[in-house]
Amino acid sequence: RAHQLLDFLQIGHLADEEAGHLSGGQRRLLEIGMALMPDPDILLLDEATSGVNPTLIETIKDRIRTLNAQGKTFLLIEHNINFIADLCSRVYVLNYGEKLAEGTPQEILQNEA
Repeated sequence: RAHQLLDFLQIGHLADEEAGHLSGGQRRLLEIGMALMPDPDILLLDEATSGVNPTLIETIKDRIRTLNAQGKTFLLIEHNINFIADLCSRVYVLNYGEKLAEGTPQEILQNEA
């Protein structure tokens, strides 16, 4: 299963590399793979794009879309509003635990609060 997940995440060619030698984006993909090992229904991803280059951000988005289409649910904690707007159907904006806004990505982007 591990090799299948690495291939699915497009990092199968790095299977023999030490995690410390991977780029930030490759490590994020590896972390997602580790989270997928027990085949959960819901995944919580915290700052999945932090320190990740734009090319690998697109890979992460594509893999999330594929997994979501297969029935996986994602809860994303993220500062990258473009990433959120491209993936999410519902958004909650929090500031130190206080909910400031909620709605569709379009509603949130139009909200000046």
